[in-house]
Amino acid sequence: MKINFSDISNAIFHPLKSWAEQSPGNWNILIGVGFLLLLGSAIFAYVFYKKIGKDDERTNRIFLKSSYCMLLAIILCDIIFPKDFMWTVFFLFKYALAFLAGGTYLAIQYKKDFL
Repeated sequence: MKINFSDISNAIFHPLKSWAEQSPGNWNILIGVGFLLLLGSAIFAYVFYKKIGKDDERTNRIFLKSSYCMLLAIILCDIIFPKDFMWTVFFLFKYALAFLAGGTYLAIQYKKDFL
């Protein structure tokens, strides 16, 4: 039996599509929440990037693992999010979640190493 991920993701995200297409206000809410999440996640990741400090042997390893977490988040979102509809909105959410994943890893490492 072959599992088709596009059918699963379409079934999961179809209610979001129908809600967003009901009115322009719903569409704007979806775009606004995505943009705020992207902006907040980028600021969150940047703050902890600066708190960890300058590049050296220890911090380079932390930054590489943070980048790895971001890459895994992007790959996971590419698998889960549908490609048939609203792909630009999901593109926004994909990178917002990637910044959030990288920033979360940096925050955990900062708490473990410095506090």
